[in-house]
Parts: sequence; structure tokens; C-alpha cells
Amino acid sequence: MTNAKSATLISQNNNNTDNIMDRRNFLKVVAGATVVAINPSLIRGNLYADDGRLFKAYEKTQLLDASGKPIKASMLEKEITYIFNYPYASTPCMLVNLPKPTAQNVELKSDSGEAYVWKSGVGKDRTIVAYVAICTHQLTHPTPNDSFITYVPTTGKTMAYDKSGVIVCSSHLSAFDAGAGAKVLGGAATQPLQAVVLEHAADDTLWAVGILGQDKFHDYFKEFRPEMKQFYGGPAEAKKLVSISAKTVKLSEFTKEIIQY
Repeated sequence: MTNAKSATLISQNNNNTDNIMDRRNFLKVVAGATVVAINPSLIRGNLYADDGRLFKAYEKTQLLDASGKPIKASMLEKEITYIFNYPYASTPCMLVNLPKPTAQNVELKSDSGEAYVWKSGVGKDRTIVAYVAICTHQLTHPTPNDSFITYVPTTGKTMAYDKSGVIVCSSHLSAFDAGAGAKVLGGAATQPLQAVVLEHAADDTLWAVGILGQDKFHDYFKEFRPEMKQFYGGPAEAKKLVSISAKTVKLSEFTKEIIQY
């Protein structure tokens, strides 16, 4: 009996050791190199890495066009603002295929002082970016009625900044750098737009897997409660998490009027 019991305890200890090692192998922070070996689409909650990155994972969601077909990165039109709702049913995000490769490993900071790093755009040429289309100043965002926030193509003009090819919120003329993590270039905003973390698959499809930057969703839901009922059937429906897929359309098809100065 004693030998059998000892053998059982040894077996349990070995299993516990194996489980600990498995967890350590799943999430490794390499000292000195600050490498986080983790699949963002498999985790939930806030991830604070040693380099100050702030990331929140949500359901891995495939971007589809209006007809329900997977969007291919290579088929996105250049400098067109596309809209999809993620990570909640009522939170609009913008998708843009920029005219040139984005910057890489851009260091950003939220109003709360939290530093984080935006890695880069995705796609063959690193030109595709996605951001939560809710201005960090006073939460201006696209609705089915109108939109004061959009990407201004390089051929366009804006009063918000001396160069085009930027994201502009025309409510208070805030400008954000679309190719550098949506960092603030000018205007009333004091922190970047939240970034949508994208995965570009081997078959050229695009997937949203999480959000990078200071969370503004709680303030958004609180501030626009009547709108949640008008467009989404109520707060409960508006706060439903998106999963599996998200319909993606041009901003001009999402809203009746685009206001841009």
C-alpha cells in the first residue's frame, strides 16, 4: 500500500511539473531580449509585456465583404476607408490599404502614461492598417447617418494637418498618422487611436485578433447609450462581442454622409 501510494504521488508530481513546463513553454519572456512568445488569438485580458506594450485579445475574427466572401489583402483598394465592427457589435473600426509601407516598432503612449509599441502594418508590402474609428478626444465615430472621422488620401487636402495621407477627425480637427500606429499629429486629441491587431494569413485573408492601446470602449458605451438603442437594438446587443466574422464595407457605403475638413 505504501509503495502504491508513493508511486501515485510521484506520478502526480511529475504531471504537475509537466503542466508547469507546458505553461512556461507557452508564455516565455526572454530576459534581455524582451520577447513575448504568445499567440494573441489564444489569450484574453490585458497583456503587459516588459517593454510596456498594452494589448487586449478578443475573438479571432475574419474580415468578410458585403457578400460574405473573405476579404483578400491584395484586393483592397488603395487609400479607401473601409469600416467593420470589432470587437463589439457597435464599435466601428477602419481598415486602410496605404500607398506605402508603414513604419515599424513605433513607440506610443496613452494619456494614462502607459507606453506601448505598435509593430507595423500587415500584408505583402506592410501597407494594411486598422484602427478603432472612435476619436480619442471626444469619441467622435462613424454612424449610419454620418461620419466626421476618415482617412484623407494623399491626393486630398485637410485643414487638420499640413500634409494629407492621414486620419482626420473633423469634429475638432485632430490628425493621426495612419502609417505609424495612429499617433497624434495635431489637433485636440492627446493620445493615439486604438489599433486593431491584424493577422495576414497565408491564403491572403485578414483576421482581427485584438486591440492595442488605451481602452475607450467603456466611455463610448456610456456616452452614446441612446445611439446603442437607435442603431443596435439596445445596450446589451451593442455590447455583444464579435466572433467568427465581421462584415467590411467602404465608409461611403456604411454611412450616408462623410464630413471632412
